[in-house]
Amino acid sequence: MNYRMIKHTLGWLLIFEAAFFLLPMLTAVIYAEWDALFAFLISALICLGIGWLCVLKKPEKTTIYAREGFVIVSLSWILLSLFGALPFMFCGTTANFVDALFETASGFTTTGSSIFREVESLPKAILMWRSFTHWIGGMGVLVFIMAFLPLGGGQNMHIMRAESPGPEVSKLVPKVKQTALILYSIYFALTVIQTVTLLISGMSFFEAINTAFATAGTGGFGIRNDSFASFSAVQQIIVTIFMLVFSINFNSYYLALRLKFKDAFNAEVRAFLLIVTAAIAIVTINIHQSYGSVGEALRHAAFSVSSLISTTGFATENFDLWPALSKTVLVLVMFIGACAGSTGGGMKVSRILIIFKGFIREIYTLIHPKQVKKISIDKRPVDREVVRSVNAYLACYILVFAISLLLITLDNRDLVTNFTAVAATINNIGPGLSEVGPAANFADFSIFSKLVLTFNMIAGRLELFPMLILFSPATWKKK
Repeated sequence: MNYRMIKHTLGWLLIFEAAFFLLPMLTAVIYAEWDALFAFLISALICLGIGWLCVLKKPEKTTIYAREGFVIVSLSWILLSLFGALPFMFCGTTANFVDALFETASGFTTTGSSIFREVESLPKAILMWRSFTHWIGGMGVLVFIMAFLPLGGGQNMHIMRAESPGPEVSKLVPKVKQTALILYSIYFALTVIQTVTLLISGMSFFEAINTAFATAGTGGFGIRNDSFASFSAVQQIIVTIFMLVFSINFNSYYLALRLKFKDAFNAEVRAFLLIVTAAIAIVTINIHQSYGSVGEALRHAAFSVSSLISTTGFATENFDLWPALSKTVLVLVMFIGACAGSTGGGMKVSRILIIFKGFIREIYTLIHPKQVKKISIDKRPVDREVVRSVNAYLACYILVFAISLLLITLDNRDLVTNFTAVAATINNIGPGLSEVGPAANFADFSIFSKLVLTFNMIAGRLELFPMLILFSPATWKKK
């Protein structure tokens, strides 16, 4: 284990986090929030000081293997959340550090679950920080750092694979640094386009940039107490479109820019759009009698389905009051989630495709035991290792979900609340149903339950294994 390289990388992470505090500090200056400015300044100095001590001496060996990659990613997200929670405490906006940690982890993991009962009274700098954490975490903070710094002696792919969502991660170009730059360039460009579009629709700049950050990272922290209900119909439609845009694999946009439209519109993208269309149609038909017109029902259905399948978590309506069929569809799309390689969470459509095709293959094998049938997507066979990893992920997902559900039942809440709270955090969605529905929050959970759900958010964002590796003694043994 290359401990010095791990410390060196984590040091750079804290230095970058100190730089991230500059945006909320600027916001505090603009709105004359001097207490908030002081809180972020102290937090930045703490991160900068500790980070500088960690990078002071560069390690002789800069090699990063798979084991170091997983450890770096896991510890990075834990440290990012711990130090990112400091401004909440220094501003006095949270009652205790666990609440601050929950809120920060929810931001960086792009979950959007909140402990704040109302947000409009919060300092503008805190609101900006909450939204900005979504944007930072959406594509991956280490991917961002790799775009600017050479880490790991050219073996950064281990870090990118550990941090990027989805069953399979590949380089767009030969160098990982160039791949990171391409991904973040697309990410930044789409964020700017959404911000400009929202400005044209009539939003203020503060509202537009916060909404764009939260949408781009598919996080969903709102700046109004009613989330997105009080915004105009046009603005809701714009956000609906961009929630879906950020749910699609960013590799597809790169391929489309290179005019490889057939490769860009692959099986996963087609399946994702089919699921979205079917879900919107079912919900619209199911709720249309509750609204003045089919058009209004379609708008709310499209927004809610897009919000939950993209795992953004914005809400225009309290869908907890909708009929059982609509709520069931919404819970199902929570688990499916977005495409691999997007900023969205959930199990990912690519995994669902592989699991479904594996199910079909097993039935075929029972009927024709002597014939060999391979799983293929886009007419290309799926590597056996990928299938194995997907099956292992599914087993691990069910196990972590079940243990988390058992642990938070100690709070003695109803099953719907507990089940959807775990689903909302492990899938990085935000709202659930019942006591954690779109009109509620996570404030009343116990300290212990909040820690369990915080773990779920980070583990879910990193797709479980990088976090679980930390608990394996074999990880820390010297070879």
